[in-house]
Amino acid sequence: MDHRARPFRSVLYIPGSKPRALEKARGIPCDAIIFDLEDAVSAEEKPAARTLLAQTLAGGGYGPRGQIVRINGLDTEWGAEDLDTLAAARPQAILLPKVNGAADIEALARRLDARPGTEETAIWAMMETPAGILNAAAIAAAPRMAGFVMGTNDLAKELGSRTRAAMTTSLQLCLLAARAYGLVCVDGVYNAFRDEDGLRAECAEGRDFGFDGKTLIHPAQVEIANAAFAPSEEEVALARRQIAAYEEAVREGQGVAVVDGRIVENLHVDTARATLARAEAIAALEAA
Repeated sequence: MDHRARPFRSVLYIPGSKPRALEKARGIPCDAIIFDLEDAVSAEEKPAARTLLAQTLAGGGYGPRGQIVRINGLDTEWGAEDLDTLAAARPQAILLPKVNGAADIEALARRLDARPGTEETAIWAMMETPAGILNAAAIAAAPRMAGFVMGTNDLAKELGSRTRAAMTTSLQLCLLAARAYGLVCVDGVYNAFRDEDGLRAECAEGRDFGFDGKTLIHPAQVEIANAAFAPSEEEVALARRQIAAYEEAVREGQGVAVVDGRIVENLHVDTARATLARAEAIAALEAA
């Protein structure tokens, strides 16, 4: 699966221990689901949760939604068995929490390599520790890597940050590493799930930064994230006009065009074509 070829506008956390939530998730119009065995599941529930989640995923019913399983860390008493149990369900990706360096990913990749039938299972990394942020490029280049998830709550705790602005460097370092190695990169959660205006503003900021989408903690947040990380009708129309104007300029022997008083060069056309491709991918996902 080419993860960057499909949308990840809305990536919803679902507790792996809650049958009702797992069932309800089959009808939520999010682009992807993180089935969580880590923070969302208490210690005493973890063994039963991994069994429930494996059975649930084996039953299918999630349609085109991306299926990502967040296991417990391999340095915990639950991580190895989480992987043994869930790898057999063949999710599209395993999400490893609290990744500090490439060695963490390499260890997980070796375990997956030893399991027949997991060749298509990618690895995603939670980027939520200072060491992980500083090692973002090496992590992005590690085997099977396909995506970064910003763990902004844990990161704020580790940094002692009290504002999102204080994490700007961390966010940008991860985006740089993700783009350098062709990974998906999704923004952290917005905790005040009833604050629609706040969520809308943070989604807009994340989209302006360059994130592919946003992780969400409540189904009510999905619609806002889907809208924020999709090209608007105006953006699609502008992309088409830019492409048409540039192609006409090339036919006339010119290297640039002008649209709405702005120069359009080949790099702008590349961006315009990417906008159209993203809009088409979203339409295909929503129609599936």
